[in-house]
Amino acid sequence: MDTSTFAAVASFVTLAKTPNLLLPPNPSPCLPRPRASLAVCCANSHASPPPLSPLPPAASDEEEVAPPRLRLRRISQEFRALPEADRAHRLLAYAAALPRLTEADRVAANRVMGCVAQVWLLASCDGAGRMLFAADSDSELSRGYCSCLVSALDGARPEEVLDVDTADLAPLGVAAGARSRANTWHNVLVGMKKLARAAIAEREGRPRGEPFPSLVIARDGAVRAQGSYAKAQAMFLSPDQSKIAELVNTLMERKIGIVAHFYMDPEVQGVLTAAKSQWPHIHISDSLVMADRAVQMAEAGCKYIAVLGVDFMSENVRAILDQAGFNKVDVYRMSSEQIGCSLADAASSSAYTHFLKAASRSSPSLHVIYINTSLETKARSHELVPTITCTSSNVVATILQAFSQIPDLNVWYGPDSYMGANIADLFKRMAIMSEEEIAEIHPDHNRKTISSLLPRLHYYQNGNCIVHDMFGHEVVEKIKEQYCDAFLTAHFEVPGEMFSLSMEAKTRGMGVVGSTQNILDFIKNKLKQALDRNVDDHLQFVLGTESGMITSIVAAVRKLFDSYESSEDGANIEVEIVFPVSRDSVSKTSVDDSHDFGSSVTNDFEQITIVPGVVSGEGCSIHGGCASCPYMKMNSLGSLLNVCQQLPDEDNILSVYQATRLNAKTSHGKLVAEVGCEPILHMRHFQATKRLPDKLVYQAIHGSGGESSVQVQNDTCGVCSG
Repeated sequence: MDTSTFAAVASFVTLAKTPNLLLPPNPSPCLPRPRASLAVCCANSHASPPPLSPLPPAASDEEEVAPPRLRLRRISQEFRALPEADRAHRLLAYAAALPRLTEADRVAANRVMGCVAQVWLLASCDGAGRMLFAADSDSELSRGYCSCLVSALDGARPEEVLDVDTADLAPLGVAAGARSRANTWHNVLVGMKKLARAAIAEREGRPRGEPFPSLVIARDGAVRAQGSYAKAQAMFLSPDQSKIAELVNTLMERKIGIVAHFYMDPEVQGVLTAAKSQWPHIHISDSLVMADRAVQMAEAGCKYIAVLGVDFMSENVRAILDQAGFNKVDVYRMSSEQIGCSLADAASSSAYTHFLKAASRSSPSLHVIYINTSLETKARSHELVPTITCTSSNVVATILQAFSQIPDLNVWYGPDSYMGANIADLFKRMAIMSEEEIAEIHPDHNRKTISSLLPRLHYYQNGNCIVHDMFGHEVVEKIKEQYCDAFLTAHFEVPGEMFSLSMEAKTRGMGVVGSTQNILDFIKNKLKQALDRNVDDHLQFVLGTESGMITSIVAAVRKLFDSYESSEDGANIEVEIVFPVSRDSVSKTSVDDSHDFGSSVTNDFEQITIVPGVVSGEGCSIHGGCASCPYMKMNSLGSLLNVCQQLPDEDNILSVYQATRLNAKTSHGKLVAEVGCEPILHMRHFQATKRLPDKLVYQAIHGSGGESSVQVQNDTCGVCSG
């Protein structure tokens, strides 16, 4: 902050002595504070300003030293006392009282992220260690928001700034009107808290921690890596052209289609992403649609399907192709060894069977099973308890619909314990929302119904993804310290602390919690908004999922940049993807098998398990940690080329690479592939109609599960996928 800005602040302090513009008189000279980009969702005013009302009379000395929370309370009381039509007038009066920043301070380094309007925020500390804030915006309404918060928090101790809760701003949000305006109050406060934490660290002599590694994608598509982990991810974003040509020629010659998961090795993803433009039968996605795309490739004439994922994905592709009548299309995995999955393994354990047997003794009951499990698990589960599959993007809607359709239902979710806990946490939050907010999530629910379902929601407690397990306390604390003002993205499988942090950001328009596709769509949407504004901006996203997503993210960002390239005066916009890498890659497992929302379970025994891949360096180091799945990284480019180039396998040397065809039968004498497909078909019905199928409702009420005499139509099962 330069001297002219401080002079303006001093003038503001001296002249604006009102009950709500309470700043310490004549602040001492302040040392410059480190600048930080602050993510604030701002509202813009396009209407002509109404006449300004005079601000309240001067404050007393006692009021001038009131703590920040009391000042905020007085401001909220002031706004609530006004007729709704006059509140915008008052906000504009505050805006007029806020000193303008100089052009030297209205720069990108002080710019907030994600705003329709441009907003800048700076902070310093005086000789007594008190915070001095200055803010500005090119929107008068946004200036009014900033003015209110500056008046309340300027001159406060850093600890007092941190003590302010977002709940203190609720009345201000109501006073401001639209939800986007309420978001502004919250996001400006988040930025002020970040600067207050930095002030405390400096006062205590604590060095600023090393930032997380990140990749920055520039407007011209160039990528710069910050940190060794990011450099490793960026290495293959511009793949070797000879490898692309080799793969494409092999695929075209042998008519091979490829379905791959988002979490692939960056070298594989880089080559596949580039090869897609030359061979259309390559698809990278989450697990839900991989089998669907495999069927489409078979319909287009592909003779072989290569699956780059874990074993339950290739097994699923095999079963769905068989159901669709393509049993002569061979499916290949990319390793001669088992490609496991910690979640799928958890669901195949005896402990999970015990969990399901407990569910079978409660009527009516419905088992909601995560898509990331084997067909054998789905079949076994469905014969014990009526079962429907879910994804991370539809699990909440599925459970809420089940509770609304089936009276007194018990829902048993598994196997991901973090997702189960996060669902329960979300429903607790819903129980205190307004009726209107609940109706937006599900029209058939209200506070009473949400509160009543909480004791009937049960979830398995001993299953987690070894990657998302790493987004724990250490990572969350660092995000709070250094990235609280960034866009936060989190997969539904992350631990509760990361989930809560991202949910809080979501309420401010600054976060997303959901599937990998939800995360990708969120990033694309925020970038599109910035490109439409065409103002210099730096969008920073914390990637709360597996780092293999980066290839698809970079490709999507570059594509969006290219689509706006025709603009002659394109703004300088950058996208930064932050990898919240933990230094600890040890995961904990417990022998306890289930958890009811209404109860607390104490583990009598814990076993420390080292994540696979530590020794071989496939993705996780006990010292460095990472957000990379070692199982997914078993799908190497070398393996892909090796398998594809040996097709057709006339000498049967690739037999260990072939996906398992499930010819086994269940305990009731039915084919595992058919019974395991039924829960997925139920999910497909729900996705299409927004209601559970009548057959599943009947099974849940009568406890028939997979023993029902109602047959699944084979011609429709071909559209279900894992």
